[in-house]
Amino acid sequence: MDISILIRAALAGAALLVAAAPANAESGRLLASQCAQCHGTNGAGPGFEQIAGKDIFNDLIDMKYRPIEGIMDRQARGYTDEQLRLISDYLSTLPGNGDN
Repeated sequence: MDISILIRAALAGAALLVAAAPANAESGRLLASQCAQCHGTNGAGPGFEQIAGKDIFNDLIDMKYRPIEGIMDRQARGYTDEQLRLISDYLSTLPGNGDN
């Protein structure tokens, strides 16, 4: 097989991936959708702690790297640090009480 065909195919695939990647706010929204299971729609409850309007990045990082204490530690381990940043950034833009 001609190597130039492989290179062209790889470049086309990479271009499609870049074009399909949502903006950061949309990525954060998508990633944070899992939070609604316990924290309510848009992190505003009812349920566990309200997380809407808060910057929870440092909390999420602590949960990811500390010894496992509960479900949130396990949840945080499922994301990269950048994904945790996107989740936190998105949630911080939502209406909420914001008291950290």
